[in-house]
Amino acid sequence: MKPTNDNSYIYITEQKEYIDRMRADNEGYAAENGQRRRAYVLTFGCQQNEADSEKIKGMACDMGYVLTDTPKDADLIIVNTCAVREHAEQKALSFIGEYKHLKAKKPELLIGVCGCMVSQAHRQNELKNSNPYVDFIFGTSSLHLLPQIICEKISKGKRIYYPFSENTEVAECIPIKRESTYRAWVSIMYGCNNFCSYCIVPYVRGRERSRKKEEIIAEVSSLINDGYKDITLLGQNVNSYGKSEGFDYDFADLLAELANLAPEREYKIRFMTSHPKDATHKLIDVMAENSEHIAQHFHLPMQSGSDRILKIMNRHYDIERYLKSVDYMRSVMPDIALTTDIIVGFPGETEEDFECTLEMLRRVKFDMIFSFIYSPRKDTPAAAMEDQIPANVKSERFNRLLAVQNAISLEKNKPFENKTVRVLCDGPSKNNENVFSGRSDGNKIVFFDGDSDDIGRFIDIDIYRGDTFALYGTKATK
Repeated sequence: MKPTNDNSYIYITEQKEYIDRMRADNEGYAAENGQRRRAYVLTFGCQQNEADSEKIKGMACDMGYVLTDTPKDADLIIVNTCAVREHAEQKALSFIGEYKHLKAKKPELLIGVCGCMVSQAHRQNELKNSNPYVDFIFGTSSLHLLPQIICEKISKGKRIYYPFSENTEVAECIPIKRESTYRAWVSIMYGCNNFCSYCIVPYVRGRERSRKKEEIIAEVSSLINDGYKDITLLGQNVNSYGKSEGFDYDFADLLAELANLAPEREYKIRFMTSHPKDATHKLIDVMAENSEHIAQHFHLPMQSGSDRILKIMNRHYDIERYLKSVDYMRSVMPDIALTTDIIVGFPGETEEDFECTLEMLRRVKFDMIFSFIYSPRKDTPAAAMEDQIPANVKSERFNRLLAVQNAISLEKNKPFENKTVRVLCDGPSKNNENVFSGRSDGNKIVFFDGDSDDIGRFIDIDIYRGDTFALYGTKATK
């Protein structure tokens, strides 16, 4: 992607020297050994981490590495970590520990750890002191420094630590090695200003920084021209896009422009994640007016149905405000698919608070929810709160939540029976290569009879069964 202004050259200008040095070194290695050095990237966490890993892979290829899916074959291993829940951190640390044995067999192997986890001081110290075979760490704001970090490690021989970058400007023009040829992630902003009391993100990803509209439009336009059909805009709170920079346009304006880049082509723009306090009527109207190219799906994290708990969570909205957004969406987009996030067992949550959450599920009737048992994150306000909920109580409430929502999801999917749904085909499903799967406009999973020619294409599916978690159908004959 060609940069649109001088500020876009952060990656290219700062890193060109290191990229050239590494590429020359890898070409020399290939000439001597008959094969190129290989890079392996392991990713944990959210879609933003997935997008970051595509950039890490792009930079590795820029430096002359070839990618491998097998860590034992790699000359460079990078683990991109998550810090949202303790389980994700422990899982990443477990894999990192296993690579110690690979390093013992191949001392020249480079091992790096990046992502949200390493932006926490206690995890940095743990990696430094307990994992001496880890050669370098870098945080999310230092992602674009990867070529420099690898060069410094090789030339100086010392372990390298770049948990934060002093340059807060968004680095553009980082090469991307995308996992798909028809679905794409596009980060439009980084960081978060909300400081929900349970969340580690503002501490590990920093404050909000938005990309310039021109850069985003250029990237999305290029993706559409290259045949991408499904493009998801990413940000911790996409609704607040541009506010910190004082742009004279907002997320709704950006979305409207992207929806009209190529009227003659079939593509869908999605986005996540939204914050209810910033879900404006203007944004909802733009979605309704551009349904041909904006997916009719809104993910609006509620977290709890109790106003008391929402206040302690520092969410800056109440249930009345949330419902006003939901009701307005459905008034202008009757077929909108609504999904949400729910946290069960937040500190101080009473049975009455939890019942409020169940009542909201029954009132709103979400198509699907992403539910989580509260996990304390070190250095967040919620972790230090009194009245932490016992594990057995959290588990019991979690099961009750799922029981209520599963019945609602089934109720929402049943009306699709005997209807035709437009689906972007992803190919054979994980459990049965003879059954294909894809996603509908409302982001519902659809299973059907397909063939390899369907992959990456929009096709019509006649639905014969709607179940709790998916729709089932056959390719339409008309």
